[in-house]
Amino acid sequence: MKNLLNKYIYKGVMALAMVAGMSSCTDYLDKNPDSDVDGDAVFTDFTHFQGFVELNYNCIPNKESNMWCCTFNWGDDEIMNAGLGDSHLTHQIDLGNYRNWYNNNQHFLHADNPDPTSSDKYAHSMEHAWYCIRHCNIGLENLDKFQGSADEKNVLEGQLLFFRAWWHHELMNFFGGLPYVDKAFEPSDELNLPRLSFRECAEKCAADYRRAADLLPANWDNHPAGLRTKGHNDLRITKACALGYLGKVLLWAASPFNVHGASTGAGNLTLTYQYDAELAKRAADALGEALSLIEGGTTPYALAEYKYTDIYNHIMDKSNSTTNFSDIFYTTGKNWQMPGTVEAVMRGPMPDNNGSNWNFSKLWGPKINGLVEHDAVIHMPTANYINYAYGMANGLPLTDPESGFDPTHPFKDRDPRFYHDIMFDGFKFINNDPSKDDAIFQYLPLQSANGTDPTAELMRDANNGSRTGYFCQKLVPHQCNKYDGMYNWGGALQTYLPYMRVADIYLMYAEAGAAAQGASYKSSKYGKTAVEAINVLRDRVGAAHVADKFTADQKKFIDEVRRERACELAFEGFRWNDLQRWLLLTEYPYNIKTSQEFRRVGNFDYSKNDPRDAEVTGWSEKVIVERQFSTRHYLFPFKNDDVYLYADFGQNPGW
Repeated sequence: MKNLLNKYIYKGVMALAMVAGMSSCTDYLDKNPDSDVDGDAVFTDFTHFQGFVELNYNCIPNKESNMWCCTFNWGDDEIMNAGLGDSHLTHQIDLGNYRNWYNNNQHFLHADNPDPTSSDKYAHSMEHAWYCIRHCNIGLENLDKFQGSADEKNVLEGQLLFFRAWWHHELMNFFGGLPYVDKAFEPSDELNLPRLSFRECAEKCAADYRRAADLLPANWDNHPAGLRTKGHNDLRITKACALGYLGKVLLWAASPFNVHGASTGAGNLTLTYQYDAELAKRAADALGEALSLIEGGTTPYALAEYKYTDIYNHIMDKSNSTTNFSDIFYTTGKNWQMPGTVEAVMRGPMPDNNGSNWNFSKLWGPKINGLVEHDAVIHMPTANYINYAYGMANGLPLTDPESGFDPTHPFKDRDPRFYHDIMFDGFKFINNDPSKDDAIFQYLPLQSANGTDPTAELMRDANNGSRTGYFCQKLVPHQCNKYDGMYNWGGALQTYLPYMRVADIYLMYAEAGAAAQGASYKSSKYGKTAVEAINVLRDRVGAAHVADKFTADQKKFIDEVRRERACELAFEGFRWNDLQRWLLLTEYPYNIKTSQEFRRVGNFDYSKNDPRDAEVTGWSEKVIVERQFSTRHYLFPFKNDDVYLYADFGQNPGW
């Protein structure tokens, strides 16, 4: 749609906002349908005003299902299959073709016909930002008309302030500093807001997030404004959520790219450790305040439990746990229950039943013989990312001389999250009995193709198999195949990727502390040090704590915090922004994507033994893609229509 920025900053959004309400969110927010009214009446009572506010929730794009075959992992973490996968944004970014973002609707930044008032998930993208920012400003400018209680007024204002900041913030992650729009412009107003630096814009966001956190409840179910919808408040913005984003925007502003600017070359490997320490301390305070609330039990949030009787099939130990780590990302057999469990802090609207299966659930396994049906598109993890992020159970990276990593038994004694997230050689991919022709693929044959093994030739095919020697089952379980049929109606599979979860707050707190001082840094707002925050996550999964040799050195500890972030948040859509803000996007080895090469040894029986115990030979990596990035690739370009809007807006450098 042409010139969305102009349309949504200026034009008459008010009438739309008044009549649209948020029909797609009625189920979980329990909005009274009578809230869809015209005129000032919408601002006088809580039911109507809250309905007005909730259009923001409706606009949050679903990263996984805003179109049939979405992509959102654009760092060094993922590659798509050759052929059909080449048209998707993941591959276009590898080519440096960032302008493809607005010519390609298979991702959450762009929709061909975005409609903020629609209940159709395909109509939503981050292009709603300017619409929603104006919507928030209209609400804030009409708060004086509200005739309800002070508690109700506080939560209305808190949500509007949060979303005004959040929509700016999400755009800043990809486009850099923006004009901070804090008024509802009229068509007669001159639009001349300057583009701010990332830090200047972040400070504006921070002020709104801080005020929002002071106004919002810790738990809506225990707040007067939330009692009428008690039990249906899971997706509402809370105090801890606002604090999490306050810490995030300050940490991002403190990060090397936003402190030093874009650069390339060996100097980046020095600059990558140079944060703004004072901003990092402020970030740690906000994140520490959020964690104190969460650990204090006053919020709906907690870390989900990581207790399994069968890690490969994600079967939880029901006798010893009440929540399940896998449920953060998907649910099955639970009547289409929205994923997230107790750990999701920020999510959008409830997905439609069976919507995950058109076609997000069918993008993660081999397409040979239609093993995974429908579109022939495959997401797969890169070998370099797996070897970097998923260290050993003893807490050490594979490259550490004391890690105990054995290249002849490379799948043994790995970080427990490896076995949850990754399908590797010999993994039992098909649980039910396959046909005679497909039986050779039941235990994934992912060794290198060398012309002598027809099965490996098929499974390592770049078009229909694994280019890298791995598949991923973190976000979609491996039973999504034609034999196990979990993506069929009877599986009741529901997927959703949170924008923020509790583990991310621990990770950001640890990074902020590391940037401010080091592993021993402790905010006055929270009782744990930076390293203790990381160890909370390792305790959760049963991995060893961060080694003393890393905590004694600030740079080494920063490296370990980043590796922990890569492991815990793998394939959740954060990696490109992390490499960007750390000034590593252009630098080796973060600019390559590799495959894992090896051959099996002996006659290991995968049907009777754990595949992690198998022996291999020739363990090595081969480069598939080397991304040729320059300084301009640290930011996405704006559409030309946007930069022609007025002289002071300006395109990003190099575009």
